[in-house]
Amino acid sequence: MRRLLLILALLLPLPAFAQETPPRPAILVADDLLITRERVLVARGNVEAFQGDTRIRAKSISYNEQTGALIIEGPIVLNDGTGSVILADAAELDSGLQNGLLLGARMVLNQQLQLAAVQIDRVDGRYSQLYKTAVTSCKVCEDGEVPLWQIRARRVIHDEVGQQLYFDDATFHIRSVPVFYLPRLRMPDPTLERATGFLTPSVRTTSQLGTGLKVPYFIKLGDSRDLTLTPYLSSATRTLEFRYRQAFVTGQIEIEGAYTRDDQPPNTTRGYLFATGAFDMRRGYKLSFDLKSVSDDAYFTEYGYSDEDRLRSDVTVSRARRDSYVRASLYNFETLRPGEINSTLPTVVIDGEFERRFFPKSVGGEIRLSLQAHSHQRSSVIDVVGRDVARINGKVEYLRRFTHRSGLVTDTRAGLSFNAFDVTQDSTFAQNHAELVPSAAVAFSYPMARQGAGGITQVLTPVVQIGWTGGHRLAIPNDESTRVEFDQGNLLTLSRFPRPDRRERGSVAALGVNWSRIDPQGWDAHLAIGQVFISIFDPDFSDTSGLSGTSSDILLAGQIRNSLGMSITARTLVDNDFEISKAELRGGWSFRNTTLGGTYVWLQSDPAEARAMAVSEVSLDGTYDFRKHWTASADVRYDVENNQAATAGLGLTYNNECVSVDLSVRRRYTSSTSIEPSTDIGFNIGLRGFSASNGKERFVRSCGM
Repeated sequence: MRRLLLILALLLPLPAFAQETPPRPAILVADDLLITRERVLVARGNVEAFQGDTRIRAKSISYNEQTGALIIEGPIVLNDGTGSVILADAAELDSGLQNGLLLGARMVLNQQLQLAAVQIDRVDGRYSQLYKTAVTSCKVCEDGEVPLWQIRARRVIHDEVGQQLYFDDATFHIRSVPVFYLPRLRMPDPTLERATGFLTPSVRTTSQLGTGLKVPYFIKLGDSRDLTLTPYLSSATRTLEFRYRQAFVTGQIEIEGAYTRDDQPPNTTRGYLFATGAFDMRRGYKLSFDLKSVSDDAYFTEYGYSDEDRLRSDVTVSRARRDSYVRASLYNFETLRPGEINSTLPTVVIDGEFERRFFPKSVGGEIRLSLQAHSHQRSSVIDVVGRDVARINGKVEYLRRFTHRSGLVTDTRAGLSFNAFDVTQDSTFAQNHAELVPSAAVAFSYPMARQGAGGITQVLTPVVQIGWTGGHRLAIPNDESTRVEFDQGNLLTLSRFPRPDRRERGSVAALGVNWSRIDPQGWDAHLAIGQVFISIFDPDFSDTSGLSGTSSDILLAGQIRNSLGMSITARTLVDNDFEISKAELRGGWSFRNTTLGGTYVWLQSDPAEARAMAVSEVSLDGTYDFRKHWTASADVRYDVENNQAATAGLGLTYNNECVSVDLSVRRRYTSSTSIEPSTDIGFNIGLRGFSASNGKERFVRSCGM
C-alpha cells in the first residue's frame, strides 16, 4: 500500500484549477487500490484525492500512466478551494485537471450561483464551457420545482481569471415563462467585487415627475477609482445622476450629484452637487471637507435626494492628542427654508479653536488653556441686516477634584477669560468691545450605592454647585446664542449659552439628583432632576428656554429599558405653575418579528425663538417580518397642533437567497410657495448571485416552502 501511494504521489499531480506554482505531491484515500495489466491505477470506494486546496471526491478514479488521463465515475465533487465547486456524474480529465470533459455537471460559484449543464469542458485550467445551461442563484430542490428565476443559455463560458460569465443565446425566465431574449450577455461572477457594467434598475413614480426608470451603469476606472452614471428618464424629467469615488493612500473622496432638465420650470437646468473627503496629513493632522450645493429650494423635495433644508459646506483641519486639540474650519451656509434670505443670514463662517491641558505635580489638579477665534459674515451690505461679527475668546482655568474618606466628592474650578469682539455694518452697536471675566465654582456630590437581591444595584447621587462669574455683559448683538437648551449636560456649567458671545453673570446655584437602578436581568432605570437659581435676571434667556427669571424650570429626565427590547427616554421642563414649555418622549420596542419606534415633541410658542405657533408632533415607525422572507414597514409624522399629517410611508420587501424586491409608497402633505404636496412610489428588483456577497444576513429558503 505504501508503494502504491508513493507511485500515486509521483504520477498523479492534482494541481489547482489555475496553478502557477510547482505541483505538490497528491494524497489519495480510497477503500481499494489496484493496478491493472495496462498500467492503469484504479481507486474504488469513497475515493478522495487532495492536493493543496484542490479536493476531489468520487466513486472511483482511474489513472492511465501512458496517456495521463483521469477517468472519474460519479457522483463527483470537485472543489478548488477558492469558492468554486463542480458536481458531475462522470468526467475525463488530464492529470493536471486543466482540460477535459464533465458530463451531467453542475457548477456552484461562491456558494451563491448555480450553473447546471449537460456537459462542461475544461480548457487550459482557466475556462469552463457549459452547454445547454440553466443558471440561477435560487435554491434548487430535488422535487423538480422550477426556481423563481433562471437564465437558460445554449452555452456559458466561465473565465476564472477574469471572473466573468459569458452567455450565448440567453433567455431570462420567471418560473417557466421566458421574459426576454439576449443573443449575447456578459455578467460578473459572484467572486468579483467590482466590474464595469449595469447595476440593478429601479422604477420611481411621483405625482410631479410621473413614472420614470433609473438604470445605473458602473464604470471601474482602476483599483482605487470608479464612476457610476444613472440616467433617470420620465415624461417630465431627463436627469443624469453621477457618483465618483477615489481612494488614496492617505484618504478618500466621493463626489455625487445630478444634472436635470425637466418641466419644473420648463427648459431650466437644475441639479445638485455633494463632495466629501477625508485625508491624513503630516504630524497627526486631518483634513476633511463636505461641500453641498443645489440649484433651487424645491429640487431636493421633488427628487428625493436629501431631506436637508439648510446646506452646510465646510473644510476642516484638526488634530487631537491626549492633552491638546486644535481645529480650523471654514463654513458656508445656504438656506432652502421658505421666508429665509441667504443675504441676511451669516452664510460665511470662519471658526477655530485650540485647547491644551497641563497637570502640574507641585500643586496637583489640571490647568486648561483654550483659545477660540470666530468670524461670520453676511453678503448684504445694508446696515443692521448685513451685520458682520468677529471675536476672539481666551481662557485659562484650574480644576481639581478631592475625594474624601466619607465618600464626598468635591470639584473646584477657577478661571479667567478674555473676550474681544468686532461688530461692523450695524450702526446700533459700537464696533470694538473687550473684557476680562473671572469665574469660580465649587461642586459637591455624594454617590451612594446599595446592592439588593438578585444582583440589583441602585446608585443615588445628590449634587450641588455654587458658582460665580464676574463683570457685566458687553453691548454686543446676539447672533450665535439664540437657541438655548437646558438639559443634564449643562446643569453644572457656569454658562448655559451655547456660544461665547453670551455668558451668564453673577452668582448661580445648581441642585440635582441622579438615580440609577441596574438589574442584571435587564430592567434598567435612570432618573435625573435638576434646577438652577440665578442671582441676576438674564433677558437673553427666552421664555421656553427654562432659564428665564431667577429660578429655572425643573428639569426632569429619565430612561427605562429591559431585556425584552423595550426602551423609553423622556425629558421635560416644568415651571412653578406645573406648566410644560418643552417635552420630548422617545420609545422603541423590538419583539419577535416586530420593531416599533415613536417620538413625541412639544415646544411652546416663543417669538424669541422664531416660533409663532406651538409645535406638537408625533412620529411613528415600525417593521413586521412575516412568512420568513417578507417584511412590511410603515412610518408617519403627524402635526398634532395643526391636526394634519406631514409625511407618511408604506413599504413591502421580499428577500431570499436569489432575489430582493422592494416596493415603497411615500406621501408628503406639507406645502409652501415653492413646494407642493406629492406622492412618491418606488419599485426595485435585484437578482442576487452576480455580485460579491455583502456579508450580511443570508435569506435562504428551505425546500418545501
